[in-house]
Amino acid sequence: MDTTIIILRVALGLGLGAMVGIERQWRARMAGLRTNALVSLGATLFVILSAYGFHGPDADPTRVAAQIVSGIGFLGAGVIMKQGASVTGLNTAATLWATAAVGALAGGGMYWAAVIGAVAIMGANTILRPVGRLMDHQPAKAGREEPPVEYRFEVTCHEEAEAHVRRLTVEAISRPEFRLRSVQSRDTADPGQVRVVAELTARRRDDALLESAVSRTSLEPLVTSVRWTVAGRVSESMFEVER
Repeated sequence: MDTTIIILRVALGLGLGAMVGIERQWRARMAGLRTNALVSLGATLFVILSAYGFHGPDADPTRVAAQIVSGIGFLGAGVIMKQGASVTGLNTAATLWATAAVGALAGGGMYWAAVIGAVAIMGANTILRPVGRLMDHQPAKAGREEPPVEYRFEVTCHEEAEAHVRRLTVEAISRPEFRLRSVQSRDTADPGQVRVVAELTARRRDDALLESAVSRTSLEPLVTSVRWTVAGRVSESMFEVER
């Protein structure tokens, strides 16, 4: 087999898997950019192995490819979690399964089918999401995969302490339950003051963790105020400490 074709198929499988993973990473799902890219790449490599790695009258090129369908189920089962009456991760597992199919198509040389499949997966995860919510009379019904909670953590301090407070803020919110999305420093209307703003997401709302971070950062003498907000479906909650 031509090396150029192998490189093309591997690159397409990896690229399309990463494309699907970008949308998952942006929504802070358990299986994000790297996971989807690796699932697609692995399926691509297995199909290439199945088609060109075995020769002889007893060789069956479909045998390895067929195991991808069942094998990816074990990986998908790892992201499905049951907590009480609520089950999460079903959509993530289905995305991984579909991404493996995209990789298999790329490995089999069906380039356009792989591209169309990747676009269809992204469309199902983006376009069908609001459609499903419109059709659902009870969007918070148990058993559905809830969207992540978005937090905004703001610390105002003296300008000379910006670097220290920025590091302290990151340490205060660095928990396994949170996924840090961005940290920015902004000037305030008061001269000599600067505001450190951190945006993070969590799989479920837990205000006690934010209050713990507030207590930790508010002990810094050069910190003048600490404030956090969480954007909900209906309203916004706020907690603030000022000196």
